[in-house]
Amino acid sequence: MNLRNHAPASGTTGSLDLAGIGIGPFNLSLAAQLDSVPTLQAKFFERRPRFDWHPGMMLPDVELQSSFLKDLVTSTNPTSPWSFVAYLVAHKRLFTFLNAQYDAVPRREFARYFEWVAENLDNLHFGADVREISHDGHEFVVSTTGGRYRTGNIALGVGTSPSLPAWAATLPNDVCFHCSDAMERLSDVSTSRIAVIGGGQSGGEIVQYLLSRERLPSSLRWISRRHNFEPINDTPFSNQVFSPEYVDAFRRLSDERKLAAFGSHILTSDGLSLSTINAIYRRLYALRHLEARSPDIELLPNRDVIQVERQHDRFRLIIRNGFDGGIEIVPADILVLATGYKFKLPDAIAPLQDRIVVDRNERLVLADDYSAAWDGPRQNRIFALNAGRYSHGIADSQLSLMAWRSATIINALLGRDHFDLELPQPVVRWSSELQHSNQAVSL
Repeated sequence: MNLRNHAPASGTTGSLDLAGIGIGPFNLSLAAQLDSVPTLQAKFFERRPRFDWHPGMMLPDVELQSSFLKDLVTSTNPTSPWSFVAYLVAHKRLFTFLNAQYDAVPRREFARYFEWVAENLDNLHFGADVREISHDGHEFVVSTTGGRYRTGNIALGVGTSPSLPAWAATLPNDVCFHCSDAMERLSDVSTSRIAVIGGGQSGGEIVQYLLSRERLPSSLRWISRRHNFEPINDTPFSNQVFSPEYVDAFRRLSDERKLAAFGSHILTSDGLSLSTINAIYRRLYALRHLEARSPDIELLPNRDVIQVERQHDRFRLIIRNGFDGGIEIVPADILVLATGYKFKLPDAIAPLQDRIVVDRNERLVLADDYSAAWDGPRQNRIFALNAGRYSHGIADSQLSLMAWRSATIINALLGRDHFDLELPQPVVRWSSELQHSNQAVSL
């Protein structure tokens, strides 16, 4: 086992087996799973004063797109005190939650679950900004506002950064902003002409919120590249891509085949919840036919924004229509960009930046255990969470397999199987070669 038992080096606050950089849901899962492994010394650092999950998108009535059983721990450690069910029991509302018969869990409830776990784990340190991560030839050195630590391994869980189209780079962020800032920025836009760009769940939630308000925008345009506003593919066989068996098969593909497989499953994670689609459609029906308000609202799928011009206090969007090939002009005062997120290494890791291997698309090269390739000692690993969407499959950026990933990392740290991660026989056999001997079939 790769365990540490020596005293901290001079000038350091502590000596660790693992230092977690950032405390979002993924590193929170890792911290919760480590609670069952007292032999590993780990600390997690977060510059924010407390846990806060996507506060800018915590709009009214938003729902989780995955089962509540896909929580921080349950899939690999169902007896953990840090499960969502344990949270409900601790707050005396298990039965009322069950009786509510939610089709999907309110996202605010899951956020409070995360906050409860974060408040009760003793290996988390908030208000501790990680300023620099270096390597002294033997171990990593993590310098924070609360002290300096030497550690055998690090886990990057800083989350993803908003992905913005190139044309948005020079636009003022008070009137052109990413949806991650929606709660703050959309508080008083009732008289504005708004264009929401992006046809996934985040874009749908923004549109639903704007339509639900008593005072509607003076105009609203919902623009999407997709050929229609499509629902998430939540059927049983499609959801097999959120299983460890699929990740195991996906990992064995060539880069070209991974990219093709990734594209074919995009709507299993990036489609609109049916509840969101129905709420928007029914609200449009009510506005037009029951309330007779004739709002200036247009839904514009199969459009690509090719240029944005700023004219005084307004925007002029030049859009290509993929349905008929035409060019359209859309005026707007405010642009809300529901254009996704991308992984970015934290600034603190700059001293190691040139030592970390990336592929031709500037993505980290991850091993099966989520450790990034770099030129340092093999026993010192850089685990990257939410960086493996193109190496481990579409589930990597979702909550679905975070407990499984955490268990995989802990087994790698220990050098033994603390968690039982043996794969079951898959419901769908993806690869052309049988992966496990117990899957042999008679012909």
